[in-house]
Amino acid sequence: MTIQRSRYILRRAPRIAISAMVAASFIGCHICAASAQSAPPAFPVTVAPPLSKHIKTWDEFPGRFEAVARVELMPRVSGYVDQVNFKEGTLVKQGDLLFTLDKRPFQIAVESAKAEVARTQAQVTFAKADLERAAPLVESKALSEQVFEQRKSSLGVAEAQVMSAKAQLDSAELNLEWAEVRAPISGRVSDKKIDVGNLVIGGQVNSTLMATIVTTDPIHFVFDTSEADYMRFARLRKSGALPASRLAPNPVRVKLADEADWVHEGTMDFVDNAFNQRSGTIRGRALLANKDDLLTPGIFARIAVYGGDSDALLVPDPAIISDQARKILYTVNADNVITATPVVLGQMYEGLRIVKSGLKADDRIVIEGVANPAIRPGTKVAPTQGTITPPDKTAQN
Repeated sequence: MTIQRSRYILRRAPRIAISAMVAASFIGCHICAASAQSAPPAFPVTVAPPLSKHIKTWDEFPGRFEAVARVELMPRVSGYVDQVNFKEGTLVKQGDLLFTLDKRPFQIAVESAKAEVARTQAQVTFAKADLERAAPLVESKALSEQVFEQRKSSLGVAEAQVMSAKAQLDSAELNLEWAEVRAPISGRVSDKKIDVGNLVIGGQVNSTLMATIVTTDPIHFVFDTSEADYMRFARLRKSGALPASRLAPNPVRVKLADEADWVHEGTMDFVDNAFNQRSGTIRGRALLANKDDLLTPGIFARIAVYGGDSDALLVPDPAIISDQARKILYTVNADNVITATPVVLGQMYEGLRIVKSGLKADDRIVIEGVANPAIRPGTKVAPTQGTITPPDKTAQN
């Protein structure tokens, strides 16, 4: 009986082992399936290396337009305004009549000065005749030498009085001329600051402001640069890569607030001789043509100053992410995992953004799929190779 039971147990043992193995295999399949369902999928993205290109670099600065010349129109003589001879806000030419003062007091002064000249000239005529009559009397000893010298001196005084009277006449005629206030420069005139019938004070420190005139073509663009930017340009000048803007007309481009392209071209014509101690910046100035009178003094804009040739890495703007105060690019590492790469950006070039630092030429940048909220640092992705190409070759180059 014992032998038979042992055989029975031996016959059932393989069946139990096989059943256990089948159960274990079934449980393992379920565990694998559960693991596969719990693992997140790899999100598809398009990656590409940055576009490497040899470019002309342009450094951007904000600034404003200023008139090349600005004149505050003040009278040289005092008087009452008789006429206003211009339309406010229009272009005027040098020498155009703008204001007319009451000329009658000045005309009277001219006539009085002419009369004084005539009187003194008559005295000279009499003194000359008196001296000529005294000359033979001195030779005959009928007139003393002292009296003769006195008459000679009287002639000299009379001639000096004529010169003084003529000077007074010139002054009176000049004041009469200044009663017509004319444009000292060509440009655009402001509104009148004084009306007809008002007294204006001229020829003094507190002279009356009558109007202002600013030149329009050409026009200046004034901007400030930091110490770091100034030193970079100074290093380029020292190395011979870029001539000094104080000596050479380096090219510039200006873009207004409502413009997408740098359509206004000009040249540098001035760099200040010292830094502003309060702001820590130095002032630069460019000169631009303004034939169509579009550029107006006081308008704010941006200027791009030529900074020499260099090799640069370019990326599309949509691939750039703002992370608080810094800018980052999503790059994909060798394990196809997203990494946040902080970068320092430059200006636009042919529709792409220049990356000054933080990026390598062989980095794989996510150029499509960045907007997916599931894409973040540490995310596993399925990258597809793409290419970065300039979308707009009409931009600055």
